[in-house]
Amino acid sequence: MPLLKYEQIAGDLRARIANGEFSPGELLPSGRDLAEQWQVSRATVVKAYDILRGDGLVVAQQGSGFTVVQTPIARPAGGRRAGSSRVGGGAPYRRLGTPDRAVPPAHIAEALQLGPGEEALRRVRLVLLDDGSPHSLVTAWFPPSVAGAAPRLAAKGPIAEGTTHYVRRETGRSPIGGTDVTTVRLAGDEEARLLGLDQPAAVAVVLHTAWDQDQLPLVCEEGVVPAHVFEQTDDYQM
Repeated sequence: MPLLKYEQIAGDLRARIANGEFSPGELLPSGRDLAEQWQVSRATVVKAYDILRGDGLVVAQQGSGFTVVQTPIARPAGGRRAGSSRVGGGAPYRRLGTPDRAVPPAHIAEALQLGPGEEALRRVRLVLLDDGSPHSLVTAWFPPSVAGAAPRLAAKGPIAEGTTHYVRRETGRSPIGGTDVTTVRLAGDEEARLLGLDQPAAVAVVLHTAWDQDQLPLVCEEGVVPAHVFEQTDDYQM
């Protein structure tokens, strides 16, 4: 299905930000300029910026327009329901170490449909609470088919547009479904150190797997959340 005009504008701006044309804190083109450039109404441009704002990529500045965010945000593992945005549940984070390739644990390998001994690309982040303390330790695993086609996943720095948009742009593959499995266990020693926990400590573990239109896995994220932080609320009709 062809993209609507405001989606095209949002995609163009997202790519320009990702390619470094606009730096964090820099002012983006005005609504008037974009409307003239794309031959659309100002309302269409506003919808494009609403998409980017919902992705946590830009912020509105009173009286001046939109700027690129200075503090990238990320979401904890799971909760990627249709219609959700990166802003919803998104928080500042720290990237831990440098992305590397490793043989994942058996349950991750099974979720990614990997063969015995097959490696995946690993990215680790520490999602933070408002006061700067840890919220969750998230390890994202990407199968070779995704990592090989999206080389920036192996770079140390954050991907401003978000990994989902970047992977879609590089591979043409989009997540159309996901599975979240939540379990409870004791934290490992390294997990406890990074999360600032005294052992023994209980943690909730959210295993999120997203797959594309061909039912092939795109990513598997494992989020480790301290018991005192974890809360799950489900609203439903009865």
